[in-house]
Amino acid sequence: MDEKEPEAVLLYGEFAAAAGGKVRFALSLTDTELAVQRITAASAGRTGTVHSLRDCVGCRAFRAEEDEDPGAYFSAYFYPFRRRWMSSAGGRQRLELCFRVAAARDSQGNLHEAERWARAIREGSARHGPRRRGVTYGEMRRLRGLMLLVNPHSGRGQALSLFSNHIQRMLTEAGLPHTLIVTERQNHARELVREADLTKWDALVIVSGDGLLFEVVNGLMERDDWEEAIQTPLGILPGGSGNALAASIHHYTGSPPGSSEELLVSCGFLLCKGLVSRLDLASVSLASGHRLFSFLSLAWGFVADVDIESEKYRYVGAARFTVGTLVRLASLRVYQGRLAYLPAEESPPLDGASPQGQATSFCSSVFCQLPKASPDQGAAHTFHNSCNSNNATKGCRSEDPLPASRGPSDSLLVPLEQPVPSHWTVVKEENFVLVLAMYQSHLAEDLLAAPGASLEDGVMHLFYIKAGISRAALLRLFLAMEKGAHLAAGCPNLVYVKVRALRLEPFTPKGVITVDGEVVEYGPVQAQVHDGLARLIAG
Repeated sequence: MDEKEPEAVLLYGEFAAAAGGKVRFALSLTDTELAVQRITAASAGRTGTVHSLRDCVGCRAFRAEEDEDPGAYFSAYFYPFRRRWMSSAGGRQRLELCFRVAAARDSQGNLHEAERWARAIREGSARHGPRRRGVTYGEMRRLRGLMLLVNPHSGRGQALSLFSNHIQRMLTEAGLPHTLIVTERQNHARELVREADLTKWDALVIVSGDGLLFEVVNGLMERDDWEEAIQTPLGILPGGSGNALAASIHHYTGSPPGSSEELLVSCGFLLCKGLVSRLDLASVSLASGHRLFSFLSLAWGFVADVDIESEKYRYVGAARFTVGTLVRLASLRVYQGRLAYLPAEESPPLDGASPQGQATSFCSSVFCQLPKASPDQGAAHTFHNSCNSNNATKGCRSEDPLPASRGPSDSLLVPLEQPVPSHWTVVKEENFVLVLAMYQSHLAEDLLAAPGASLEDGVMHLFYIKAGISRAALLRLFLAMEKGAHLAAGCPNLVYVKVRALRLEPFTPKGVITVDGEVVEYGPVQAQVHDGLARLIAG
């Protein structure tokens, strides 16, 4: 087998370390790597390390602080993945490499050389992001800055401090100017993006749980220019207790499971790399005639009850779902209703005559390239609208649902008062423990509900559990879901099918239906997936 040919060296130089100028290093920059070799007097010559530009978020050049020092400096910022000792888990950890340039006698000449290296490292970093096969990418523009919306009461009320401690420095290192807006009440973010001049922003970034992104998506879809507005890249920085979309994005990169700060840094790294992919949205039609848009899930029964009832345990963070699950298992409920769906393999037209699909049991089963700003642009940070109100409270209906006339047409659906098309599957059972439609992989940080999902697969992953399952079997399923192993659990009550559209008609007079974890009006509901309607910074 032929050995891989070494890459051509684009830049080579010898510089002193910024800390303690006596130690010198030889730097070699290729298209994909920065090799750093310590220069020694030993016969072996040099020892060193290699740093992948795929892990680099930025590089800057600057003058020496002392006026009498003619030297200049450049610092490169890497976030390589490091595994924990004796563990397959780990996370990205910050690494700064700083070197002093003093080849020229005048400070301007040294600064010019430092800027040449910084620019070349930034350009290499931009060429090598965490891309995945089968995913269409564009690039986030870096001219105007980011609008960051933070819910100060997300999770255990630590979203703002998490941003300050872990993300703010990363954005500065990546040269991403940003404006931080602290939301003041429920639906504040929805109102802001509905009225905002989006031409001022490169992306809208959520520092919270999934609820705040739900507001932003629906605020964009309520605009007169919704077709253009929903193309605005969206970013997610997990600061809540669920963080399902953030966990899904992290999962799609192929990284081992992460939580809390590790997950936050992972998403911050992807934000800094700025790769934008398509994101499926589902339109959800309610009995009142209103419609809203969903990026994550639609749930009825056990899952929805746990999500809402566990709000009282918010002070324990992500563990609130575990507590809520145990409480609800103690008094397991059965929910009556009718479920129907259009299998993903069926033809889309409403008048098609394709045969009725069958449920499958688990037991058998862009963008164009946008111009970048000068990489030397600094990162600005402004702060608005701080207050102590709580916009994280659930248990009330989502306000002002979208009129049915706004957004793309639901070509796969008929009005709720009409029977479903004949080529849909109508589930025979009418007694359920839960019904759950997922469009992403994770239901929470530690719940890998749909391992086969992706951002733009164009389907909803529909699960339902038929009545008759024991409490012990249901608990085993949720424990197995932590690693996505519930798919092979062999449970006869658990059914899974990929669908393009669905309808749910509850018969039980009282209950909870949630969309992206938010309570919506109780009653008949139907949904259709819209392929790649939105854009997400995901890497």
